[in-house]
Amino acid sequence: MRTLRWKRRPVETRGSWAKRWAAGVSLVLLAPLGTVVAGTTAPASAGFHPGAFDFWVDSGMGPIKTRVLRAADGNTQRVVYALDGMRAPESLNGWEEATDVPNALAAANINVVMPVGGMSSFYADWNAPSDFFATGSAAGPGKSYRYQWETFLTVDLRNALADRLGFRRDRNGVFGLSMGGSAALTLAAYHPDQFSYAGAFSGYLNISAPGMREAIRLAMLDAGGYNVDAMAPPWGPQWLRMDPFVFAPNLIGNNTRLWIGAASGRPSGQDGPTMDTVNGMGLEAMALANTRAFEVRMATLGARNVTYSYPAYGIHAWNTWGAEAFRMIPDLSANIG
Repeated sequence: MRTLRWKRRPVETRGSWAKRWAAGVSLVLLAPLGTVVAGTTAPASAGFHPGAFDFWVDSGMGPIKTRVLRAADGNTQRVVYALDGMRAPESLNGWEEATDVPNALAAANINVVMPVGGMSSFYADWNAPSDFFATGSAAGPGKSYRYQWETFLTVDLRNALADRLGFRRDRNGVFGLSMGGSAALTLAAYHPDQFSYAGAFSGYLNISAPGMREAIRLAMLDAGGYNVDAMAPPWGPQWLRMDPFVFAPNLIGNNTRLWIGAASGRPSGQDGPTMDTVNGMGLEAMALANTRAFEVRMATLGARNVTYSYPAYGIHAWNTWGAEAFRMIPDLSANIG
């Protein structure tokens, strides 16, 4: 499991509200897919599932690995994509590494598709390769080439799963945490022919709010040294297209079944008395505020296709996201395939 090491920073005594707000939001974004708060442990069966297998697919980014866990009953009709967070590595998807959620989904007769990689990508098709710190073939994912994750998930991987495994192309589900939660809504908004269901846990659902772009800039610098300007030009159509607050009408018009969750930021009995827990409390409190804003936006549009989940306890950590996924599974199961 991966742990983010937080550095103590000087207390700000001056500066605008916008700068302080952006810094606070950046803390939310900096929470990695692999954050494991001290005192919180993943289930013993998590880390690597022997029943899952590597599924390699060629793409505009080169060969990309996905981990696939088949449904217990062997069906090919019920499929869900599980998306990672900001620090997604090239080894395993965090849902497999840090939780027992894939096992529970497979037991519910759902095929689990776990893309591997995409650090700081927001699972988007980027405007250009990221140009910070390294160039050329040694630069790494998204730096020696342009990220094309949306195309990969909706064309390359989708077709390969159908052609090689017989997986259904439509009425799939998709969910994720943090960056992956925002991306899940984006995919569902623009690809309703593929996704009938989307779940977002502690996601960033209003990226055009004041300060959010610079907060994301700081987060991407911390999570791999990526340049947000390479992802999308500031405030243009490509950026707005990624903002759930902006494309909310699409989710309603598509009648996409949504599960949106964020916890209170209050630690549970699994969260030890550490600075990591304190950080996780602040991170989840900010995620909660972001999610509440999206809820208000959807309510003004008359949305009736959303379940909101606001548990009384939970910080920005895998035990929170795993518990949320378990709450979601019955609703997901009823709305895919």
